Amino acid sequence: MNVVLTGATGFLGYRTLERLVELQEVSSITAVGRTIKPTHHIKHEKVNYVMGDLSNAHFVNEVVKGADVIIHAAALSSPWGKTADFKNANVVSQQHLIQAAKEYGVKKYIYISTPSLYFELKDKLNIKESDQLPKKFINAYAATKREAEILLQSSGIPFVGLRPRALIGRGDTVIMPRLIRAFDEGKLKVIGNGKNIVDLTSVANVVDAILLGLKAEGNALNQLYNISNGEPVLLWEKVDLVLSKLGKTLPTKKVPFWLVKKVAGFMEFKSRITNQEEPALTVYGVGTLTKSFTMDITKAKTLLGYVPRVSTDEAVEEFVNWYKTTQA
Repeated sequence: MNVVLTGATGFLGYRTLERLVELQEVSSITAVGRTIKPTHHIKHEKVNYVMGDLSNAHFVNEVVKGADVIIHAAALSSPWGKTADFKNANVVSQQHLIQAAKEYGVKKYIYISTPSLYFELKDKLNIKESDQLPKKFINAYAATKREAEILLQSSGIPFVGLRPRALIGRGDTVIMPRLIRAFDEGKLKVIGNGKNIVDLTSVANVVDAILLGLKAEGNALNQLYNISNGEPVLLWEKVDLVLSKLGKTLPTKKVPFWLVKKVAGFMEFKSRITNQEEPALTVYGVGTLTKSFTMDITKAKTLLGYVPRVSTDEAVEEFVNWYKTTQA
């Protein structure tokens, strides 16, 4: 099996690559990325790194040629940015990959989507894949990821779509490092009552879901799946756990949600009319830190055979141990 893995130099892509090389049925992996990071790089005879832009149709054709499977983990994932940039990274790239997949007879397409497309700045619990999506998505990231899902659903290519929630673990350069950085800068405060319940997901469990996607047949194909640890946690309790393991103490003072949301809205407005740069606070970012958000993973368990094997606390421990080595 020849695999093309996009986003191979990112957090999830790197962890997926580590596992793919261990599979006997995988003979070669074209690892596509933008820049190779020393912390997210693997040397193996099966792996061929190719750096380039997936919004370039010629580049995509070259990397997909000869592939049996595409695992598309690359995306522009941010709470802020120009709609055109999200469209280019998340939709145009999907169009090119689908077109190349059809041309070269790719047998299966595994797509990493996002549960951000469920988000509505309010508490949402036990969200199912069949639940109605918001009439207006929270941001351009969510909107373009949904557009990319629809493209794949209508492509005729056998696919598995995954919506993994809030990845943590070794190699995380996004969620926990951002919170640690905010703490170090004196900007981290508990927003709201601090009792919001969320899904966090071990990256190892998401990789398990991807590998199950490689084996998916019959009714398991052509489906979208929620992926999480299946054990909702108090978000701020886990943030406190990470900080305490790093010798830091989360401030106990709480700030009202309405106030921070108002400040974030003002910062967004100011950014739009001035330099367009991402503000220190976004409404979406504030919402993810204050609203309860959990998903039902019954479908993934039933059809994919997905079983979360790494607990949230184990993923926290894995992240902390890795993070300490990067700071040494």
